[in-house]
Amino acid sequence: MLTAAPGIESNAACYSDYVNPQWVRLLHLLDMNVSYAKCLGAELFTTDGRVILDFLSGYCVHNVGHNHRDIIAAVKSELDRCGPAMLQSHVPELAGELARRLCALAGGKLSKAFFACSGSEGVESAIKFARKATGRTALLYADGAFHGLTCGALSLMGDPFWRDKFGPMLPSTEATPFNDLQTLERKLATRAFAAYFVEPLQAEAGVRVASAGYLERAGELCRRYGTLLVLDEVQTGMYRTGAFLAAHQFDVRPDMVVMAKALSGGLVPSSAVLMSNDVYDSVYDSLKRSIVHTSTFSENALSMRASLATLDVLESERLGERAAASGEYLRGRLRERLGGYSMVGEVRGMGLLNGIEFKAPAELKLRAPFEAFRAIHPGMFGQVVVMSLFRDHNILTQMCGNNFMVLKAAPPLIVTEQELDRFVRAMAEVVERMHTSPAFWTEALSLARRVIKV
Repeated sequence: MLTAAPGIESNAACYSDYVNPQWVRLLHLLDMNVSYAKCLGAELFTTDGRVILDFLSGYCVHNVGHNHRDIIAAVKSELDRCGPAMLQSHVPELAGELARRLCALAGGKLSKAFFACSGSEGVESAIKFARKATGRTALLYADGAFHGLTCGALSLMGDPFWRDKFGPMLPSTEATPFNDLQTLERKLATRAFAAYFVEPLQAEAGVRVASAGYLERAGELCRRYGTLLVLDEVQTGMYRTGAFLAAHQFDVRPDMVVMAKALSGGLVPSSAVLMSNDVYDSVYDSLKRSIVHTSTFSENALSMRASLATLDVLESERLGERAAASGEYLRGRLRERLGGYSMVGEVRGMGLLNGIEFKAPAELKLRAPFEAFRAIHPGMFGQVVVMSLFRDHNILTQMCGNNFMVLKAAPPLIVTEQELDRFVRAMAEVVERMHTSPAFWTEALSLARRVIKV
């Protein structure tokens, strides 16, 4: 049995006292407040001897798995080198090499990179760049989007759960329905918008995939009306969908792409905004504006080295190909095992970013408890599924952030066929229990009531 590191319990208490006690309370409520001693590959080892299969990947952070030995070695090597780190008046050579490789992999007109530390910061940067490049201020985003929780990024999201009491948001931001070209063109035709921000696959909206031809036509419309197309590939990039960018699955040529999460192997915060020369030159257009937009930690040596090593691992282990094949296998097995249940809707996704949609039951005997449960707290139904998978099957998952009726299945790209089968078996058992066991609904209603009380 693995044992906790010295002081881990007292540190957990400090977290509750000084950081976020509500988060600790929620984990306790869901029976998910465990201590992890080690994380390797797709497995999470707890201090009490459990081995948890990670089917969340830190919201698509751990594409290469947890604590990949090659990335750890690269970071250690950079530390041992004692080279320039956080030295402001110099040229960070590693950033140049990383930018070159990212732009080559991205292709199209993406030929420059700005580095930051998170996806939200990348979106904020893209907002500034789009406004400067076009001379316009208004911004357009797709309904259901999730772009981050800083104020600018939050302004590109319509879900009231995230926005409540944090306003006012940035002015002149509008939503357009995802996959609706007619409405998109009507809005773009006003020639008011600096940029259209959109995810090729809306992970938090329920793993909604762009329909055939939508992104290609959206790109054409943006060019016609002078609006920049900005793709948020924070979750979908780095081979998560099988291609380096999800954009490559749709043959679209964006003006900017925001990348983060998996970029540095889950070890060091890092993000990148890739852009065309036209966008870059409009911002950094003179010597005196060479630092008009920057970030203190953006090109630090550790994140650049970790990101370069991550690219090496992704390419040498052919994880894009594995993600594509594993995703096809997983969706096929899920449809085979879950297709006959009334409360299971669509199984969809690309590569290893997949969603399992739940819906209201057809059976009268299930409809009453389902509706009662949803009336108490609509977001907790999915959490019972998450809790069941974690407690009874040692599998970590989560519901989508903007759609609590869709379970996200996003394991590391190194996941094995045996681990995929384990997940499918667990899902089938949970869904079978959902349809046949009154105990499932008793537990669900009890959980919802406890949440209301706290």
